[in-house]
Amino acid sequence: MSDGGGTREHAQQAQAQAQAQEARTMGNGALDGAVIAVAGAGGPAGRAALLRLAEAGATVVGSDNDPERLAEAVDAARYAQGGATVTGETVDLLDLDSTRAWADRIEKDFGRVDGVVHLVGGWRGSQTFTKTDLGDWDLLEKLLIRTVQHTSLAFHEALQRSDRGRYVLISAAGASSPTAGNAAYSAAKAAAEAWTLAMADYFRKAGGEQGPTSAAAILVVKALVHDAMRAERPNAKFAGFTDVRDLAEAVTGVWEKPAAEVNGNRLWLTEKP
Repeated sequence: MSDGGGTREHAQQAQAQAQAQEARTMGNGALDGAVIAVAGAGGPAGRAALLRLAEAGATVVGSDNDPERLAEAVDAARYAQGGATVTGETVDLLDLDSTRAWADRIEKDFGRVDGVVHLVGGWRGSQTFTKTDLGDWDLLEKLLIRTVQHTSLAFHEALQRSDRGRYVLISAAGASSPTAGNAAYSAAKAAAEAWTLAMADYFRKAGGEQGPTSAAAILVVKALVHDAMRAERPNAKFAGFTDVRDLAEAVTGVWEKPAAEVNGNRLWLTEKP
């Protein structure tokens, strides 16, 4: 049993090192000194984001509702990027007070908050529109909308105080072009986008005539793919899907553009519908 666990741990570390080496060839510490929170850090996209942001020089604070999964993601990023500050905390993002307390702790501990990357996901679908289960909406409303509301409300003032604040929402092409079997999912994504665009308007107005110094932006994908998915379905094409490492690179790139250029914009990582 111990040998099996050690083998898995070694494989995870080797993969993390390889990803870090790949990241080093693409970055130059562009986020040195930045403090960035990642919501939903325990999943494949979260792991890639922790690694890439840390490689770019940021202090990264992740949260997830699964303590074990979060700890593995944080440890992998720390191991791959020696010397980086990567921490994790289990936070109930469905509770506004808990989310605000998390935001306050980050600013108190590190002196600033320069970004929030929202990677909390979830999907439910049906065979047809008429077979839609409204129970799916109840779940997706919490995962895809409520967590966006809470993180944006909790962090918006700290982001505005930053000279490079960014709120980054990961959305789906289906929000703009919903299909019959994805009514609940697409509607939830569209609502999350609308909420994020309202936050962008806040930043625009706060910037006045000089323009915004902080920004809320939306990265749009068709769907995400990672190595485990490819291993499970070796013959699948995953056409139009975005690799989680490419997503992490795009997330980092949001800080490389002026706030006015990204604020309130949908940045497409897949073909527009």
